[in-house]
Amino acid sequence: MATDRTIYYNASLKPRAQELRRDATRQENHLWYDFLCHHPVRFRRQKQFARYIVDFYCSSAKLVIEIDGSQHYTEDGLLSDESRTAYLESIGLSVLRFTNHEIDHCFESVCQQINAVLGLL
Repeated sequence: MATDRTIYYNASLKPRAQELRRDATRQENHLWYDFLCHHPVRFRRQKQFARYIVDFYCSSAKLVIEIDGSQHYTEDGLLSDESRTAYLESIGLSVLRFTNHEIDHCFESVCQQINAVLGLL
């Protein structure tokens, strides 16, 4: 049986994914270190899918979590995110998006929403 890795993994993006992990935003680090890395359901950071690298991915739930900064709210950013989300959904993944503001100011709510999607509430 093929796995996510064998079907959608793009090895050429590995150096970029490693760079993104090393240079993660404050909000990505907050969500990772203060919630996801200790979560009972396993998540990965900066997972490659075809030509995309997603912020966080849970294979057991087929769930992508994206943290959106200001660049995502430009016309180009919105179009790019729409295309990216459409692709990810076309391969059977669900996408949750949170803003930097939500991570900074509504962290408990973000965590509750993730747990709700995972069926843990």
